[in-house]
Amino acid sequence: MPLRDRRHFLATTLAGGAALLFLPRGLRGAARGRPGALATIQVAQIGCGRMGREDMKGVLASPLARVVAVCDVDAKRLAAGKALAEEHYQKRGESDVQVAAVADVRELLARADIDALVVSTPDHSHAWIAVAAALAGKHLYVQKPLTYDVGEALALRRAVQAKGVVLQVGSQQRSSAPWPAFRIAAAAVRAGRIGRVQEVRIGLGTDTPSGKKPAPSAPPPHLDYDRWLGPAPEADYMEGRVHPQESLSGRPGWITTESYGLGMITNWGAHHLDIAQWALRMELSGPRTVEARADFMQDDQWTVHRGYHVEIGYAGGTGGGAASGASGAGGGGAASGGSAASGGDAASGGPRVVLDDRFEVGLEFVGEEGTLFCTRGSGQVTASDPNAAGSKAALRASDAKLLLPLPESAETLLPSSDHYANWLEAIRDRKAPVAPVDQAARSLTVCYLSWLAMRLGRKLEWDPTTERFVGDDEANGRLARPRRKSEFDVDALLKTAGI
Repeated sequence: MPLRDRRHFLATTLAGGAALLFLPRGLRGAARGRPGALATIQVAQIGCGRMGREDMKGVLASPLARVVAVCDVDAKRLAAGKALAEEHYQKRGESDVQVAAVADVRELLARADIDALVVSTPDHSHAWIAVAAALAGKHLYVQKPLTYDVGEALALRRAVQAKGVVLQVGSQQRSSAPWPAFRIAAAAVRAGRIGRVQEVRIGLGTDTPSGKKPAPSAPPPHLDYDRWLGPAPEADYMEGRVHPQESLSGRPGWITTESYGLGMITNWGAHHLDIAQWALRMELSGPRTVEARADFMQDDQWTVHRGYHVEIGYAGGTGGGAASGASGAGGGGAASGGSAASGGDAASGGPRVVLDDRFEVGLEFVGEEGTLFCTRGSGQVTASDPNAAGSKAALRASDAKLLLPLPESAETLLPSSDHYANWLEAIRDRKAPVAPVDQAARSLTVCYLSWLAMRLGRKLEWDPTTERFVGDDEANGRLARPRRKSEFDVDALLKTAGI
């Protein structure tokens, strides 16, 4: 497609379109009974670095999908991603395999044959890519955290809901494999197995300084650094703040640079706080108060927090398995969430979530009738993932009876044995995935509020219904940051689309 036609397609696609659930190309053909039509979802991988390669492998493993394109602003990583996909199909006995490789994601949004995107870029680039893709009718798998800030999360939620596409966030602890402990614990807590929840204690692990001072240099010629920066503030290139040039598996420095990622509070907080809110029946609501303290790296190329202590107060929550406004089935439910049976508020008996750098990595649910602890154990996605020490069990309880199977009458969480398969099945079956956008936005929010409380150094009062701070102009002014260029502005994209 000529560039002029691609631009016209983008302008018209992002400006409008019916708000419906887009049926993938392969499934559309199958639905019409076309001879030889295959129910195959055509997927493009966006970002081919450390997590991008893991995400691509997850999609490649499914018979429901085919990776037809890859995209990265680093030409070396782009070539490696293309090779990974093509070699996968060649090993299956295919010949003349051609996976498209492009540097500009907008080229893929203009392709009508692409049904879905996997967004595995740095956190600061999730939102504008995902919003543009949703407006173009593409289904989405977005790495956690959903977005960089709250403003972006709300914009992406609006885009996904307006266009009716399926979005799964990479909160893999909601799926049974490879870490079943989290689902078991969340289901038990929701069912009231430990009684009224008093406190949830969370350990995330910690980041440590690099020991290197900031040292700007010229970006390598194979990296489009301007597009890598995207909406982030203008900044000189430093390899230690982007990603390793000689390694695909090394931990990238953007994770520990606040302009691009906010540190462990959103990195691993996106996993563990998501499970906490799921277990507390707060997946469609949020906290009432947040206060925190942290120390931040100084005189180092990295800038995120090190040690931390966060206290989050909720009104209501899980208390004996009574039905709440939130849904454990992956979607729907009242926006306010919370269980009326739980009663109380953050100041007088509502559950409290405490994060501290001294806690073991994982979640400990403390109830009136016992405690449950869940973690990943020794399992890791990448070599730098924090994990539980030694050979302790990934799921533990104060009493073994708490780990007995729940009765048949207990609420059943939406089944999901594999996170990527669950996403693809949701696209195929036109249903909600296990980690949908409305709940993912709430999980990002509590992470971001915790970070903001660290930075402001004072207690914050949050209204989960309006999704604004109560009487706090300074804090509300920091729910979203200015975007460096209009092309990366999610609010501008929505406005152009009439949303």
